[in-house]
Amino acid sequence: MCQAYRIQYNWDAISGMPTNLYGPNDNFHPENSHVLPALMRRFHEAKVRGYKEVVVWGTGSPLREFLHVDDLADAVAFLMDKYSGLSHLNVGSGKEVSIKELAELVKEVVGFEGELVWDENKSDGTPRKLMDSSKLMELGWRPKISLKDGLVDTYKWLDLI
Repeated sequence: MCQAYRIQYNWDAISGMPTNLYGPNDNFHPENSHVLPALMRRFHEAKVRGYKEVVVWGTGSPLREFLHVDDLADAVAFLMDKYSGLSHLNVGSGKEVSIKELAELVKEVVGFEGELVWDENKSDGTPRKLMDSSKLMELGWRPKISLKDGLVDTYKWLDLI
C-alpha cells in the first residue's frame, strides 16, 4: 500500500516489517498467544500454583528471532527520519535463539524452580525464522534491549496485572 501511495500520489510513505514482537501489553491468552508470551504465562502460573514441571511442545530446536516493542518504536522513529525508499525494510534484532534457550531464559526470569519437560510428540513447527534486517542495520539502527532485559521488563508488567 505504501508503495502504491508513493507512486500514485508522490507521498513519502515507508513500510517496516517487524519480526516476532514481545513486551508489555502482549497477548498472554492461554489458547491463542505466540510462543514467548505463552511460555511466560505457563511458567508464571506454574510458579504461582507450585507445579513441579512445565511441559513445552516439541524438541526445542527451532530458531526464532524476537524484538522488544520499544525497539520497534525506536526503529520506526529512526526510519521516519533516515529512510525514504520504495521497498519495505525488515525490522529485527538479527539474533536467533532456540526455543529451548528461550524456555530456559523465561524460566530463569520468572523464577520457576521446577523441571522443564519437552513433549517431542508435538510438532516443532518451522525450523527457522530469521529476517534479513541488514538494510536497516546498514542505515545505522541497532536494537537497544537485550532479550533477557526485555523479558525482565515484560515479566514485571505481567506480574502486575
